[in-house]
Amino acid sequence: MKGLSALTRCLQEESAAIADAAAHLSSEDVEGALGLLERCADRKAKLVITGVGKSGIVARKIAATFSSIGLMALYLNPLDALHGDLGVVASDDVCFLLSNSGETSELLDLLPHLKRRGTARIALVGQADSSLARGSDVTLAAFVNREICPLNLAPTASTAVAMAIGDALAAVWMERRGISPADFALNHPAGSLGKQLTMTVADLMVPAANLPPLEAKTKLSDVIGKLTQGAIGSGWVEDPTAPKHLLGLITDGDLRRGLRAHGADQWALLTAQDLMTTDPITVTAEMLAVEAIQTMEHNRRKPISVMPVVNANGEFQGLLRLHDLVQAGLA
Repeated sequence: MKGLSALTRCLQEESAAIADAAAHLSSEDVEGALGLLERCADRKAKLVITGVGKSGIVARKIAATFSSIGLMALYLNPLDALHGDLGVVASDDVCFLLSNSGETSELLDLLPHLKRRGTARIALVGQADSSLARGSDVTLAAFVNREICPLNLAPTASTAVAMAIGDALAAVWMERRGISPADFALNHPAGSLGKQLTMTVADLMVPAANLPPLEAKTKLSDVIGKLTQGAIGSGWVEDPTAPKHLLGLITDGDLRRGLRAHGADQWALLTAQDLMTTDPITVTAEMLAVEAIQTMEHNRRKPISVMPVVNANGEFQGLLRLHDLVQAGLA
């Protein structure tokens, strides 16, 4: 059999196994599991997930998923638990036990200790009449007819089903808790989504303290010096009638356009007032950086590579540069 057709068949068999498991899940048991997860979140308790071998790997992934969406979750190695690590489990916690056979000895050894602590137990098992199922408060059946392994031995379809059920529980829990993209971003500050939803203009701007103002009458040579200073490439002109307020902005582009508009014999007479843009588009420090990018990209005037940052009183707070947005991975 050709590789592609064989691979496609295996994927179809795994997909069918997941669909079959979904069709045989008990509504009562699913609601019971979700209810325990809700209680866990309400009490600010932990979801402790455990399993051995390939089920342990699936357990780690499910724990990582729940942690990332705001429910405190951790993977507990059952052997380590029996040698001291059980101390991380509290009575308000929920323990999620994964075993295809439902007869994994390490998990069965944990059951009496979990019961003694009053810790609720959810079993995700391939055999609904197994010892692990009987010792748990809620059982989620993850039975598969066979593995996709040609020997019907390597955990493949069974682990796919267990993973899918864990993912589905997490997705439904998110929906019921009303988890928003902003909530999700709190646990993903370094990711693209996290940056988009948490990083503000204030996080990226060059602050006013690093940008001494120009005066309207500042001569061209001094303007060039200011624009070159610190490799900022821009300068702001302070309103003489209102200290800290923006009178105008001078960028490298403004400088080039100003020199082109005047003959070389007039350059020595040029001042900041002759070169500045008097009504630049501005942003506030509280604005999300990703919104500032949209302002830069969709303005109706000309391409913008730098924007002044002002507060509600119109006072100059700093400069936001496209360069900084690019470096932050937002543009």
